[in-house]
Amino acid sequence: MAKLIYPAITSLDGFVADADGRFDWSAPDEEVHAFVNDLERPIGTYLLGRRMYEVLMAWETMDTTDEPSVIEDYAHIWRAADKIVYSRSIDAVSTAKTRLERSFDPDVVREMKASAERDISVGGPDLAAQAIRAGLVDEIQLFLSPVVVGGGTRALPDDVRLDLELLDERRFGNGTVLVRYRSG
Repeated sequence: MAKLIYPAITSLDGFVADADGRFDWSAPDEEVHAFVNDLERPIGTYLLGRRMYEVLMAWETMDTTDEPSVIEDYAHIWRAADKIVYSRSIDAVSTAKTRLERSFDPDVVREMKASAERDISVGGPDLAAQAIRAGLVDEIQLFLSPVVVGGGTRALPDDVRLDLELLDERRFGNGTVLVRYRSG
C-alpha cells in the first residue's frame, strides 16, 4: 500500500503564501532543494490543486541547460511522475502524464493508495485539506522557512485535529527546518 504524503514549504507562522499571494520567500536554496528532490524521487503520482499545478507546470518545459544540477534533477522527477489535477475552472491540462479530475473523491484516492506501487503526493493546501479531513494523509512534511509573513494561505486546515508522531527533523544551513510527521 502506498503512502499519501503532504509536503509543503511554509513560513514559521504556517503559511504557504502571504496575504498578497506571494511565496518568493519560500524558494529553497540548493541544499534544501536537493533534499526535497530526494524526498520526491519515490513519488509515482502527484495529486495537485489547480493553483499548485499552474505553478509547477513550468517544470515540464523549463530549459535546465545552465541551471544548477538540483534544478535539472527536479525537472526529471516532475516529468517522470504521473499527475492528477483537481479543478473545475480549467478546461484541459497541458503537461504529459497528466489527467484532469473535476472533484476530489476520497474513495478513489483510497483505492489509488491500495493499488499504487509508489507513494503519492498531495500538493496545494486546499486539496491537502480535503485529503486530511478524509483521513487519507499518512505523512506531513513541513519545511519551515525562517520568515513570519503574518497571514495568507494556511498550510494546514484550521478545522481538523491530528495527533501526529514525529518521524524526523532536520536543520539546513539557510535556517530552514524540516519536520516530518506520521498521521493517523
